[in-house]
Amino acid sequence: MAKTIQAIRGMNDCLPEISGTWQKVESVLRQVVASYGYQEIRTPIVESTDLFKRSIGEVTDIVEKEMYTFEDRNGDSLTLRPEGTASCVRAGNEHGLLYNQQQRLWYMGPMFRHERPQKGRYRQFHQFGVETYGMDGPDIDLEVILLSARFWKAFGIEQHVKLQINTLGSNEARAAYRDTLVEFLKARADQLDEDSLRRLETNPLRVLDSKNPDVQAAIADAPALIDHLDEESKVHFETLCSRLTQAGIEFEINPQLVRGLDYYNRTVFEWVTDSLGAQGTVCAGGRYDGLVEQLGGKATPAVGFAMGIERLVLLLTTLTEEGQDSSFADVYVTAMGEEAQSYAVEVAEHLRNTLPNTRIMMHCGGGNFKKQLKRADKTGARLALLLGNDEMQSREVGVKPLRDGQEQVTVSFDTLSDKVAEMLGAK
Repeated sequence: MAKTIQAIRGMNDCLPEISGTWQKVESVLRQVVASYGYQEIRTPIVESTDLFKRSIGEVTDIVEKEMYTFEDRNGDSLTLRPEGTASCVRAGNEHGLLYNQQQRLWYMGPMFRHERPQKGRYRQFHQFGVETYGMDGPDIDLEVILLSARFWKAFGIEQHVKLQINTLGSNEARAAYRDTLVEFLKARADQLDEDSLRRLETNPLRVLDSKNPDVQAAIADAPALIDHLDEESKVHFETLCSRLTQAGIEFEINPQLVRGLDYYNRTVFEWVTDSLGAQGTVCAGGRYDGLVEQLGGKATPAVGFAMGIERLVLLLTTLTEEGQDSSFADVYVTAMGEEAQSYAVEVAEHLRNTLPNTRIMMHCGGGNFKKQLKRADKTGARLALLLGNDEMQSREVGVKPLRDGQEQVTVSFDTLSDKVAEMLGAK
């Protein structure tokens, strides 16, 4: 017997029992962004390695440790995309979408990072993101945060997520702050772990992002970047905070929130939850005004966010009834006798034509009515249609409710669609 082949570690199958939840999540995400006037962009899974080195930063964990990089037959270095923003900027520059224009875009698709797999986090994961370009005021920062907040309302989990925000200021202000932070960290070098010591030499702001509790304790009283802002960034952030309050969005200013990617400046934010155990990030983003120019385009302000869909699905299945409905049919069509099976095909196709949003499944494989109804029950269908030779001759259909105690009825073929719609609508 041949040895079975299993999925690569960290590459997760999405089985039918959970795919319905994924479809609902994706549908809500699409509906919300459409209500704000955002348009979809789709980019390749494989990009030039240099794109991510130049955008994310060569001394980030993603570039140093996590990217799936390989050489193609031409000797070019290619990488499976680890995030979506760099690809959006590359596409915008390449197709002339960004300079002196305003764009509101969204994307959804698989990303790849070689990190330690854990619940809700995989090496192939799916990310939903929003990208806006050409707007530099706090009003668009507010909009993308309001948009993200609307997701939680749509999913019914707004009480389980909290907004944290910070500002990184301008590149110039951050450079001056960097010197102050390095001095502080060097005085506590004996309290830092190996990773933080390495970052101290390459990207000291990333030390603030450490998840090591001992490091967090050592930097608890570190100087805050928010106290070293340039005036323009300070006004921008104060205006954003004021408008968030006016919009009824509760938030916490987290001075240690710096995000893990080098391209962020000014506003950064995260939506976090305690409902999956230790506090975890559900959605994160901010401004990256210099990224377009950094990747070869003209200077263009930009702000956006991204969220992992696996993480969101896990949160929803933990907090709500979402994912517990395992049904994959609304109506199950049964038939006894060869002639009745032909009639069953006609009935099923008629319902698909007249009730296009209803899931119609027809029994295949034979068996008596008891066996067929048992199968109907396993699909989660609410109605079973009973067809035999007598029904075919009289052009009628038996309609048997399976879930809510309604009485079985017999209706004519011509009135079947209306009756099915009525019975499915009766909760």
